[in-house]
Amino acid sequence: FQRTEAPRPPGAKDLHAYPWDKSSLKSMPVDLQQFQKLDAYALEVNVRNSVEELVKALLKRARTDLEKVRAIWMWICHHIEYDVVGYHNKSQLSSKPRDVLQMGKSICEGYAELFERMCSIAGIQCKKLSGHAKGHGYKTGQSFTGDSDHAWNAVYLEGRWHLLDSTWGSGSVDDSFTKFTYRYNEFYFLTHPALFINNHFPDNSNWQLLKPTLTLREFENNMLHNSNFYTLGLLAAHPETPIIQTVNGKASVSVDCRPGTLFMFKLKGTDDEGLMTLKKHGMNLDIYPQKTGSHKLEIFAKPSKAEASDDVYKMVLEYVVECEAVDAAMRFPRELHQPVGPSWFSERQGFLRPSQREPVLHTNDGRCCLTFTLGRDVSVLSSLHADGGGLPEDAGRRHVLQSRRGNQLELKVHLPHAGSFVLKLYSRKKSDPGNYDYIFNYLIRCLNTEVKWPAFPQSYSKWLQDYEILEPLSGLLPANRNVQFKLKMHGIAKVLVQAENIHPLTHNRGCWEGTCNTAGCTEVFVMVHENANHSFYSHVLRYEVETQ
Repeated sequence: FQRTEAPRPPGAKDLHAYPWDKSSLKSMPVDLQQFQKLDAYALEVNVRNSVEELVKALLKRARTDLEKVRAIWMWICHHIEYDVVGYHNKSQLSSKPRDVLQMGKSICEGYAELFERMCSIAGIQCKKLSGHAKGHGYKTGQSFTGDSDHAWNAVYLEGRWHLLDSTWGSGSVDDSFTKFTYRYNEFYFLTHPALFINNHFPDNSNWQLLKPTLTLREFENNMLHNSNFYTLGLLAAHPETPIIQTVNGKASVSVDCRPGTLFMFKLKGTDDEGLMTLKKHGMNLDIYPQKTGSHKLEIFAKPSKAEASDDVYKMVLEYVVECEAVDAAMRFPRELHQPVGPSWFSERQGFLRPSQREPVLHTNDGRCCLTFTLGRDVSVLSSLHADGGGLPEDAGRRHVLQSRRGNQLELKVHLPHAGSFVLKLYSRKKSDPGNYDYIFNYLIRCLNTEVKWPAFPQSYSKWLQDYEILEPLSGLLPANRNVQFKLKMHGIAKVLVQAENIHPLTHNRGCWEGTCNTAGCTEVFVMVHENANHSFYSHVLRYEVETQ
């Protein structure tokens, strides 16, 4: 073991540009695949009698300086636990490397001193740094005063200084600060300095390894992005300050990321008071708090093609939303699901080329029409929902009329009254007879209080997806009136309309047409003969007739 010379202070060639250039999470190229054997070896080493013996054992498999630092890092992160008891009673605590090794636990000071000592024995320049950290107990937007509260290290590798934090690499402490959990975090090994500054502010600003360096005030005001933010491939968030004032009752947040990331949010623990839309490279969120005051806004993310183990949303951002005035008009129906509107996610589920790309549809006459191109093998179900139970499940389905021509899907929506509605879309594979899965939804708004559309006619299982009603569209027919019928159906021998009397329809260029009189009946059925030789009719549609 060679003795190391005194560490040289950081100079121009150690510095990285700030803000982050979105290139790499680390300050030097590191191939984690190549570390797999070394990492596994370091985890198995179990030497506690002296720091020298431990280093000697670890270095058996390490050749380069980078490998030596990696072995030391891996061992400390998996064998030293954070001393939550000692943290509350520092007078009893020793952070001398030998004591830390024997106890197997310490606070940040002890992690950093052990790291420095082990590197020194291995002949690697290493320095313990101290400063302020946005760690446990940090409150959004707080200021830092007085002595430093955290310690970490810089190591000298391949002619440059690099930063790491083995305390945060080893795991985390619960909210009450009474229990430590080992949870290895790769992010804090040789972290890019422009990312490390996000939550580490050294007493000596040269050790930021940045140009330009940040002031303490800038550090305090900067948005805290935790390690999940970067590990999940997120790139930026707007606004860049953690406290947001609403303007006319609204606050907006957006995140930029690599494609294929799913998001969710919570304002005061629920997602009722916002409208989130997914974009290919991120998400946009408009928040409308329904109470004045300060509210905590948390944003979570996960990859859409996650391994099962990663299939949980992780918190990536926290804001405080300060609301001075409430926009009560932006109260959303309880049935609304986030995210709202079409996106790459609905596209992946087979809803292509939506005619309505916005999440909110405004209609003055209470009607709207949407079209999609459907992917192969997709079968669709849709329903309309409103607050206050004014639309039971079956009625909600009958305010949306679906028709299909080849792979084109058209949805006509007729609202029963003014207000806010949710249009939900479900799908399943035609080839897979299971249940329909919920895919996405729109918000539909209508302010016109005169609006009062009846439901569409009720359809039965023999009414096929590519049949089409041209008239009458209303499921409620006028009494004592001749009503014109025009229906597009194929592969059928005969069509009858059954009212008081039976009225056959005639086939003309792919349509079945005719009239029927509604006198003397309360309902009207459309029935079909699928085969001229059968005497059996199937019901396909049911209309109601207005009472006198």
